[in-house]
Amino acid sequence: MAGLTTHVLDTASGRPADGVRVELFAIDDDAPARLLATATTNADGRTDAPLIEPVDMVAGRYELVFHVGEYFAGRGHDLPEPPFLDRVPVRFAIADATRHYHVPLLVTPWSYTTYRGS
Repeated sequence: MAGLTTHVLDTASGRPADGVRVELFAIDDDAPARLLATATTNADGRTDAPLIEPVDMVAGRYELVFHVGEYFAGRGHDLPEPPFLDRVPVRFAIADATRHYHVPLLVTPWSYTTYRGS
């Protein structure tokens, strides 16, 4: 199955991060980034639907922007202003539009990591 999915794990709390706003942009070197989708993570830390459906997959460069500052502030974390991590951008490429791409984010108020999942 093709398509693009994501999920967010709050590793500071050891649980899925619900309510994180996620934006997906198409990146073209010759034009401004184009917003393709906006979603909010559910109780499982996932978006309810793929950010790109299998029929809409196109090879190219993309960027996910995770609004983690809003998430951690909303959970009562004592954050500086501005927060150390506010919006986390993850830029990646889709080389094979017939494959499934899963780009998760593991995050705390002070650090993050990502990888190509399955």
